Amino acid sequence: TGTLKPLVEVDVGTEISGAIDSITVQENDAVKAGQILARIDTSRLKTQIQSSEAATKSAEARYQEARATSIEAKKQFDRTNELIANGWRSKSEYDTAAASRDRAIAGEAYAKAQVDQFRAALETDRTNLDKAVIRSPIDGIVLVRHVDPGQTVAAQFQTPVLFTIAKDLSQMALHVNIDEADIGQVKAGQSASFSVDAYPDKKFPARISSVRFAPETVDGVVTYEAILDVDNSDLLMRPGMTATAEIVVGNFKDRLLVANAALRFAPPNPAQGPGGVPMRSDMEDKVWIVENGQPKSIVVTLGASDGKNTEISGGDVAAGTEVIIGTMSVTP
Repeated sequence: TGTLKPLVEVDVGTEISGAIDSITVQENDAVKAGQILARIDTSRLKTQIQSSEAATKSAEARYQEARATSIEAKKQFDRTNELIANGWRSKSEYDTAAASRDRAIAGEAYAKAQVDQFRAALETDRTNLDKAVIRSPIDGIVLVRHVDPGQTVAAQFQTPVLFTIAKDLSQMALHVNIDEADIGQVKAGQSASFSVDAYPDKKFPARISSVRFAPETVDGVVTYEAILDVDNSDLLMRPGMTATAEIVVGNFKDRLLVANAALRFAPPNPAQGPGGVPMRSDMEDKVWIVENGQPKSIVVTLGASDGKNTEISGGDVAAGTEVIIGTMSVTP
């Protein structure tokens, strides 16, 4: 058993906080990559951008001032250096001019760093403004809309999910759980069929695309997940439907089959009386027939089984041979 899922299912969220201003799509709407899904109120973001723009301009002005001071200090140092070379200035004046030049250069570098910092903050604010418009990342169908206009979303600690979008429901995947006793027979490429409760009389074809190695244990039962590719061109199936699948692990033709009930049968022990314990004197595989009014066993070799019937060979049995599957008491 398993569940039908889209091949690709994307949760669309938001990286910014705010109130939902408008929503442009509803559930079941087809959307294209880049299409606008919703808008978040941008009044706070626009105010933040204005503040960042003003701070950036102020930092740029300080940088221009610091650069002018640096140029002036460099020229002053060069003049002082020439005068010292001619013996017209003292060594202490050289040290003062050099220190002034170095401070001016450092001030220019600091002002430039502040400009870069405020420009980065402004770019972040502009990016946040762009993110206030929520767009679809893929072509697909809106499965779920998680928000309504006017609702406030908070993205401080985790990304709120606004929409769930499925890509191309014409192709789906069936995720089924295979018991650990059967997993050795299941491989990628095998064909399968499945049914869903919505269409109980219809069988849908599928094919195994992969078998997961990771186990899942529920109530002590170990299973492994197999993924089946499903063609849903007619869109009859929907995500979340529960399905029961039959996987073909082998094909056998022209084989003699017997019902598994016949392999489980053994006649009662006469010493125990009617309804006594069945006779099991050995572990050989047998079927039982009626000969001269009495049960007679025939030893057979078992082959492949589909859970209902089993292939048998050997023994004096042929197609049409009647075998015993049980007994019943008859009151005279």
